Amino acid sequence: MGLTAKIRTRDGWAVSHAVVTVTDTTGAQVLRAEADAEGAVRDPNPMAPGPYTVIVTAVGYAPAAATAIVTASGRAEVGTVTLARQGGTELPPPGPWTVDPAHSTVGAVAQHLGISSVRGRFTDFSSTVEIAPDDIAKSRVEAVIRAASIDTGNGMRDDHLRSPDFLDVARYPEITYRSTGLAPAGSDRWTVSGELTLHGVVRPVALDLAYLGTGADPWGGTRAAFRATTELHREDFAMNYNQVVQAGIAAIGTTLKVELDIQAVQGESLPQA
Repeated sequence: MGLTAKIRTRDGWAVSHAVVTVTDTTGAQVLRAEADAEGAVRDPNPMAPGPYTVIVTAVGYAPAAATAIVTASGRAEVGTVTLARQGGTELPPPGPWTVDPAHSTVGAVAQHLGISSVRGRFTDFSSTVEIAPDDIAKSRVEAVIRAASIDTGNGMRDDHLRSPDFLDVARYPEITYRSTGLAPAGSDRWTVSGELTLHGVVRPVALDLAYLGTGADPWGGTRAAFRATTELHREDFAMNYNQVVQAGIAAIGTTLKVELDIQAVQGESLPQA
C-alpha cells in the first residue's frame, strides 16, 4: 500500500467526494486519487522515498494541505485530514437565526457504575441566535429546554430523572441558557459565555463552540451548523442524589458532558412544513 488518508469534516463525517493530490518537492503531481464512500484514500502503488505535499479539495469545503513523508517501504500514512466548510472561519451573516429542533440535538453523557456511559437527550427545546452586525462579541443566544422531555431510552430511568432526586420537573419545568459574551478561540472556534438556569440554580457556563459552516437548504433558506460542548457538575446545581455501589464508585457520575449539535435557519421563524 502506498498512500493512505482519511478525509473528515470537523464533526467527524466522511467526505466521500474529496480529491487528494500529491506533489513532490519540484511541484510535479505524482498522484491524484478520490476518497471512497468512507472518506478513505488507499492508493496501492508505492512511492519514491522523500517528502511530499498533500492537497485535499472537495466541493463546498475549503482546501487543506498536509505534508507526507514516504519511507523506504514506499508507504505514506497521512492520517486524518479535516476539511472546514467554506465560510467556516467567520460567523454566519448578521441578523436573527432560529434553531431547528428537528435537525438539532441537545444531549448529555454521564458515567454509569464507573465503567460505562449513559446518554440522554432533551427532545423539546427552542432557541434563537442573534448575530451582531457591528461587533461579533455582542452576538446573543437564548435557549429554553423543557426538562420533562429528557429521554435516555429507558422509561423507569427517565421518570427518576424527572423526580425531585434530579431535575424535579414539577418545580422547575424549564432549563434556560442566556449568553453574556462571545470570544474567538481559534480560526473557527468560539467561547460562548453565559448563564445556565437548571434546577432553580443560576450558574455561569461557558460553551466551546465550533462553527461548521453555512449552506442553502431545499426550502430556499440558509442554514448554519454549530457543535458545542461543555461539562457540568451536578452538585453545582443542587442535584446531589447518588447511590454508592462500592467504595469510591457511584452509580451515576457527578460530571455531565453536554453535547450540542445545532442547525439554525436564517430568520426569525422556521419554514412551514
